[in-house]
Amino acid sequence: MQKYRILFVFVGICILLSVLTPVFLSVNNIINVIRQVSINGILAAGMTMVIISGGIDLSVGSVAAICGAIVAGTQLKLGLVPAMLLSVATGALLGLINGLVITKGKVAPFVATLGMTTVARGLTLIYTGGRPIYNLTDAFRVLGAGYVGPIPVPVLILALVIAVVHFVMSSTVFGREVYALGGNEEAARYSGINVERRRMLVYISMGLLSAVTGIVLTSRLGSADPTAGVGFETDAIAAVVIGGTSMSGGEGSVIGSLIGALIIGVMNNGLNLLNVSPYYQQIFKGLIVVLAVLMDSASRRKRQAAALKVGR
Repeated sequence: MQKYRILFVFVGICILLSVLTPVFLSVNNIINVIRQVSINGILAAGMTMVIISGGIDLSVGSVAAICGAIVAGTQLKLGLVPAMLLSVATGALLGLINGLVITKGKVAPFVATLGMTTVARGLTLIYTGGRPIYNLTDAFRVLGAGYVGPIPVPVLILALVIAVVHFVMSSTVFGREVYALGGNEEAARYSGINVERRRMLVYISMGLLSAVTGIVLTSRLGSADPTAGVGFETDAIAAVVIGGTSMSGGEGSVIGSLIGALIIGVMNNGLNLLNVSPYYQQIFKGLIVVLAVLMDSASRRKRQAAALKVGR
């Protein structure tokens, strides 16, 4: 029950919304919800790795914006594939800079990534001149608006990202070391783990997934907006926390984060169908995040108390 409670919560919300508004269970609406969730889900997959490692990344929305602007502005000159590779390389570079500032500069992740948020947003405004970039190719539009059978392409991209991150975190040495890093950094260092290198790889991965998000978002919107990605970091962190990943690091799963992203998407969709003001939706989302953190803290205290009792 403890392990799958977030899944029960998700099912319960879906049942409640299906009773309140029958439109919720329509095929078109379900496909729309999943397509909308794909953007946050990709970011949440990377944010899961970051938070498990004991860090945080507030720059993901701005990094996604600059990467989306780059792919939109270069695809006609370089070709689609080179433009996408340049965009992904830019995301990886910005993630590397975050990692270097945190590991070599000994700057707290919150401060380092907050600074990158402003830098990346400024770069986006400079590159775009403060105006959206249009003239996207039809081939590029497929990534955000296309279908493979009845399934939207962004959903397939999300499934691939979740599968890869889940495999890395659950079945590789790197994944186990990231968990160890978040659980106890000093113990991880004494056990022979290269803490700085692992942390940098985590932030590079986050930069890569931010770039993928920017590419998919730009394709879906049909333009690169310099203000795109605002608030994305909040939704990604919310999905991770709701999904059961501890803000203290060392525990969590990308599958839980995916369910957390689905809960946020379903809530937003359901409240829209019920004609609830977007202002109230922000309040609901904030309350759910706080509740999830409180539940995590209570669960952690209970486990610590049980461990002390066993130790005695």
